[in-house]
Amino acid sequence: MPQTAVALAMDNSVATTREQLAELFRAHSTAVYLAAYRVTGDAMDAEDALQTVFVGLARRLPEIDVDPKAVPSYLKRAAVNAALDLLRRKQRTPAVPLDDAAVAQHDGPHPHLGDRVSDAALRDTLRLALAAESPRSAEIFVLRYFEGYGNGEIAAMLGTSPSAVGVVLHRTRARLREMLGDESEERTGDDR
Repeated sequence: MPQTAVALAMDNSVATTREQLAELFRAHSTAVYLAAYRVTGDAMDAEDALQTVFVGLARRLPEIDVDPKAVPSYLKRAAVNAALDLLRRKQRTPAVPLDDAAVAQHDGPHPHLGDRVSDAALRDTLRLALAAESPRSAEIFVLRYFEGYGNGEIAAMLGTSPSAVGVVLHRTRARLREMLGDESEERTGDDR
């Protein structure tokens, strides 16, 4: 049975969409993965976020209207948001790593742990604290301090002003400082 013109056009549209998605994946998957990894600190979680971003993109690709120059920042923002969502889900159902469970079973201190919290533990604590922040505050914080964007760049990505970004960063850092103690100030730097 011959295909109708509409069915043929739909088949071509699907093929074009698949090609676009494949090209986007080839061009941006590494950057998306790295953005997610910087937020989660875990390779498997970063892979999950990468998959979430591109599955969501596959569902919405024909209807998304993004300036081609903005695609990298759009995908990084999507990665940050997917990673933060993953952290929030994990926070609701926390898992105890086997190493931590083994340490908890000993009466004395673990032989490899110092008196101070390690950088890895601080990063994990920061990630959990960020998951408790509002999505916008966490996103701005991650874009600034994990991704290295300036306030002006973040403002352009989010459609706001650099001063509004600075205010959100200041307030978020203050809340995180309260949650994490004075060490967080040394790690998060200034708002410039």
